[in-house]
Amino acid sequence: MTMAKLLNLYTLCFLLQIHTVYSMLDPLDFLALQSIKNSLHDMPGSNYFASWDFTGDPCNFAGVYCDGGKVISLNLGDPRAGSPGLTGHLHPAIGKLTSLAEFTVVPGRIVGILPPSFSELKNLRFLGISRNFISGDIPAGLGELRLLRTLDLSYNQLTGIIPWSVGNLPALTNVILGHNSLSGSVPRFGSQVLTRLDLKHNELSGSIGSDFLPPSLHYLSLSKNRLSGPVDQVLSKMIGLNYLDLSQNEFTGNIPGCLFTFPILNLYLQRNLFTGSVQPYDQVRIPTVDLSYNRLSGQISPLFATVQTLYLNNNRFMGQVPSTFVHGLLDASMQNLYLQHNYLTGIDINPTVEIPVRSSLCLQYNCMVLPVQTPCPLKAGKQKTRPTVQCIVWNGGVN
Repeated sequence: MTMAKLLNLYTLCFLLQIHTVYSMLDPLDFLALQSIKNSLHDMPGSNYFASWDFTGDPCNFAGVYCDGGKVISLNLGDPRAGSPGLTGHLHPAIGKLTSLAEFTVVPGRIVGILPPSFSELKNLRFLGISRNFISGDIPAGLGELRLLRTLDLSYNQLTGIIPWSVGNLPALTNVILGHNSLSGSVPRFGSQVLTRLDLKHNELSGSIGSDFLPPSLHYLSLSKNRLSGPVDQVLSKMIGLNYLDLSQNEFTGNIPGCLFTFPILNLYLQRNLFTGSVQPYDQVRIPTVDLSYNRLSGQISPLFATVQTLYLNNNRFMGQVPSTFVHGLLDASMQNLYLQHNYLTGIDINPTVEIPVRSSLCLQYNCMVLPVQTPCPLKAGKQKTRPTVQCIVWNGGVN
């Protein structure tokens, strides 16, 4: 073989190698990654972008995963717990990664808006950008991502409404928007596979329609908003719930008895405006039940005796404390029982009995002379017994 042919062969091999390196990734994805890197920076102590050397194959970059020459997953930042995150802003070029199925950002100090170009990511299934400083509205265009399953924008500075188009997404399984400043009403969520809805710590208001939340929910947190109106009809359908937190709102009406038969591990309904008596259908097997600071009335059901931590304080309950509660306290199966600030008239307990250290009981400010002296929370106040005139008026049927 002549020297000229050998030279041509070596040149061809070299060109093939160059072509192989740079043809592994679609040129539009290549340029998009460059723009994304230029808009973000490592926080002090982070070394995430050290591997992002564009003279090599971008599919080998940290957090970049490819298939068929396209970026299918982009995880920005070091995912190890406690690692510093990124600063900067999210570049609109993210929308050019049209095969992207997963996009996440680790906690950091990324600011600015969520680019509207996210609506171009038609294959996106997982969007997670939590614990940063993203501001502005949730783009209504996210409602075009028909394959989206998880939406996590929690712990940011988002404002405006939750777009109804997002609520209509058919494949959603997880929606986590807590700890923002979102306002307006809760939209109707149409996905029949939605299992987790977390909207806590926002400024949402208005009522929740009976068909707004699907019965597929296992986890529901709406705490610390300004939501109002009855919820008995919508809750009665959620037979698979294992976590429910509606605390610190302005919900009204009755608490449905069927709710206590659901497989719930934690039930938080405190600091609302719920009224009426509370009548579980069967023995309550929920470990923690908090119904405090409402306007609940009537006698306390003995079916609550199997609850480990029970807060019924600051309501309008009357009558005797069920004797089964005493048995639970003495054998320490009931560990916390708070009944202060009601209109209870007595409890069948021996004044000389010693309540186990593991059990806590607070009875003060009721219509009884306290048979036992037990420590209560400081916020329960110093008065041991409710004024007699209040007890007479209440027992006479005057609220």
